[in-house]
Amino acid sequence: MSAVAVMIRISILAALICCTATLAAAADDLYRAQTVVTGRGEANRTVGFAACLADVLVKVSGAVKLADDPRLAAYQSRAGDFVKAYSYHDQMSGTPIRDEQGTRDRPYDLIVDFDERKIDDVLKALGVAPWLSHRPLLAVLVEMGLGATHYIVTADAGLSAVAPRQSLLASSARRGMPIVLPDAAALAKSGIDGAGFAKLPPAALAARATELGGEVALVGRLKWDDSDLAWAAEWQMQWQGRPHRWQLRGVTFDEVFRRAIGDAAQIISDNGDPA
Repeated sequence: MSAVAVMIRISILAALICCTATLAAAADDLYRAQTVVTGRGEANRTVGFAACLADVLVKVSGAVKLADDPRLAAYQSRAGDFVKAYSYHDQMSGTPIRDEQGTRDRPYDLIVDFDERKIDDVLKALGVAPWLSHRPLLAVLVEMGLGATHYIVTADAGLSAVAPRQSLLASSARRGMPIVLPDAAALAKSGIDGAGFAKLPPAALAARATELGGEVALVGRLKWDDSDLAWAAEWQMQWQGRPHRWQLRGVTFDEVFRRAIGDAAQIISDNGDPA
């Protein structure tokens, strides 16, 4: 390897150190989940507890397939029994209440901490084990195509890619999988751009993504489908020498990213291939 190539690789890794340190924390608080509720009344809180319970069971186990398991309903109906603590964050904090219904109608983040032992017992009853071992850092390399426009989602995304970046980070936190995204300078130095993304073979993409600091490369291509008015996505990841490929169609990019991060967790946690 030439001295120039060595310097380029070092520059790429250095540029991502701060991003890696921030995103690696996504797997913390495995037994915590949050959802949005309207007001702080008991009825909406009960609904929020049920939603958070489903997320925590998936998050702790890595088994995204649990989200569609009909057995969850019985546990969700008494989700409050598994709650250790909860709190609210007012999404409109600083905005004055303008009428007598203001408190009731305001959106809140309901943040729920679950009892670790009780959650582990539920997973055992469902035939799934808690995934408490090391969770590898995913280097996520995603190209999005909207008509003639193609771009890669980066850690320092411009206006066109801010929402996808935030969605990926939210999916990382929700599924308890730490991720790292490349920055624009690192991509430029590695010779990857939106226009040339599709021309690179899968092996080259995986190798480049891993060089960006992750332990496992998750590579995705999203294309907007005008006929479905939704995104079509193709994902690939290699884990323990075995390639995995899967597709999603007819969904929002929020759902695409949530499913992709969850599917990667399911593969790595040895809970099976994506559905």
